[in-house]
Amino acid sequence: MFDTVRKHQKILQLVLMLFIVPSFVMFGISSYSSFMDKETDLVKVSGKPITAQEVDNAAKRQAERVGGNLQIAQSLQFRQAILNELLQQRILGFAVQNLRLQVGKEALIKSLQGIPQIRALYRQDGSFDDVRFKQLLASNGLNEEQFYASQAFDLKINQLVNSVARTEIGTPKLSEVISTLYETERQVQSLSFNAKDFLSKVNPTQEELQTFYNANSKLFESPEYVDVEYIVLKADPKEDAKVFSEKADQFANMTYDQSDSLKPAADKLKLTVQTQKGMTRSGPTGVSKDHPLANPKVVQSLFGDEAIKNKRNTETVQTSPGVFVSARVVTFHPAQILPFKDVASEVKRQVSQRAAEKLAVAAAADKFSALEKDPKNAAGFATPVWASRNKPSNLVGPALDDVMSISPDKFPAVVSVSNPGVGVTLYRVDQVRQPTSVDPKVHKAQAQQIQALAAQSEFAGFMSYWRDAASVKVINPLKPLSTGSGS
Repeated sequence: MFDTVRKHQKILQLVLMLFIVPSFVMFGISSYSSFMDKETDLVKVSGKPITAQEVDNAAKRQAERVGGNLQIAQSLQFRQAILNELLQQRILGFAVQNLRLQVGKEALIKSLQGIPQIRALYRQDGSFDDVRFKQLLASNGLNEEQFYASQAFDLKINQLVNSVARTEIGTPKLSEVISTLYETERQVQSLSFNAKDFLSKVNPTQEELQTFYNANSKLFESPEYVDVEYIVLKADPKEDAKVFSEKADQFANMTYDQSDSLKPAADKLKLTVQTQKGMTRSGPTGVSKDHPLANPKVVQSLFGDEAIKNKRNTETVQTSPGVFVSARVVTFHPAQILPFKDVASEVKRQVSQRAAEKLAVAAAADKFSALEKDPKNAAGFATPVWASRNKPSNLVGPALDDVMSISPDKFPAVVSVSNPGVGVTLYRVDQVRQPTSVDPKVHKAQAQQIQALAAQSEFAGFMSYWRDAASVKVINPLKPLSTGSGS
């Protein structure tokens, strides 16, 4: 089934990255054997738990491995991905154990020689540096027995996955049929009923405008915003790093300890208290991306309870190397419904647009009803174009699907496709043909896509079977860390 995927490894690269991570470089054999932890259970696989502590430890190791930081490792999304990864490993491990897969000595040796760190331990004369090998294992928290066991386990998993990968999928005949469907062209004419073309027929009364405003007042609400003041500490390139580090500590400590004002820190460090008015949750307007107040963490802090309700300085945030900022809310302006007189023109625009759209929809319905009785009538339709799924012309989304799903037995036929907020378009289809020439590259790409989709579906079914066999049971959902530094 997966023969093509095996030849084109990128097809399932992301999937396999989540499923199989070599234990030597990430988890260690403990990921497979320490099933009896006494921490809070998240998921059980064949009665053996995956714990929150195990997920957190694995997240830290993975973040370090890819050059991330502790904040990334603490985020809920990252930890959830790690939990999913561990779960997939456990399920595959269960399958390996139940199938009693074996790994030969030659296969294990070949696998070990493929690890760059191991290959580098061979001397020029071909001998192996056993001392450095043991040091390498120790630095990864493993002994030889654990390392060999983990490598054998990985090979068994690869053996299991490859046994699925060798199953045939997406036969050439099926690919050819689907490619033909995508190449088939249909002659299409369109007739649009757009709201903008009916606006001249709309003239809402003052009562209608007021009624709409009263019923949809939330549409005319100004967002909450704050007026703030802030101070910025920037490193001087000529300044000693140690001196600046001490200043940064003073900056953070003073803005925290004297949280009711930025002035003490500003006076001590000779900084200017700056102001910014009209700042929303989207950040300040009219400033560059690297402006200190444009930092998402600063914006989030300014709209937190500590800043808005308690009027305290925000925590010090390093917005870029050598740049620290602390801010405080001077005035909070809550969201409010704008008076009718201030939004009258916008109210009229929205009411008129809705009314015009209703007229467009009604006109389209009348035309569609008439065409059902006389489908050969092409009056009013645009010039015919040939369209296919490979070359859809101006057909997109539901329009393309509806046009291509009409049976040629019903030609000529008309379909009505609504476009909320705009109007309705009628499409008339009366002919079908196959193109005189096809692009081999397109055929090949489509065949690969078909095979990839089939591979994903088959592998999902494979994992679903073993998930059921392993009696996977969710005990507790993964929760954000209590430090608040996660997501």
